[in-house]
Amino acid sequence: MVSVNKIIIIGNLGGEPEMRFTPNGRPVTSFNVATNWRYTTADGERREETEWFTVVTWGRLAEQCNQFLNKGRLVYVEGRLHTHSWESQDGQKHSRNDIIANRVSFLDRQAMALSPDEKAVESTGGEKAVESTGGDEIEPDDLPF
Repeated sequence: MVSVNKIIIIGNLGGEPEMRFTPNGRPVTSFNVATNWRYTTADGERREETEWFTVVTWGRLAEQCNQFLNKGRLVYVEGRLHTHSWESQDGQKHSRNDIIANRVSFLDRQAMALSPDEKAVESTGGEKAVESTGGDEIEPDDLPF
């Protein structure tokens, strides 16, 4: 049986990316992305909800995200959902959902300042990961959903 674990988000970074290295020297960068959901209630009241996601990148993509991303940047993130579970010292069970990204695209105007050779990098899974749109802005009408 075929299964799929894929998540796509577009949102803004809520803080600076944090880069660290595994004991064997492999780079990993994590950052938080906020997405907004706007809707109107049955009473006609407009509301907005913000959802936060933790994104984790590995290898060269991690290095590129650490170098070019900063708080407030608009990004497109594509990857898989991963649940991390642990037990604290006091015995309580905790869990957290992370997005393990294999593609990150910079969607704001700052991305246009990057040189053309900085567009695509190889992700850990062998897929191409784009970190810059290179001038093609995505409009809401361009999204497939």
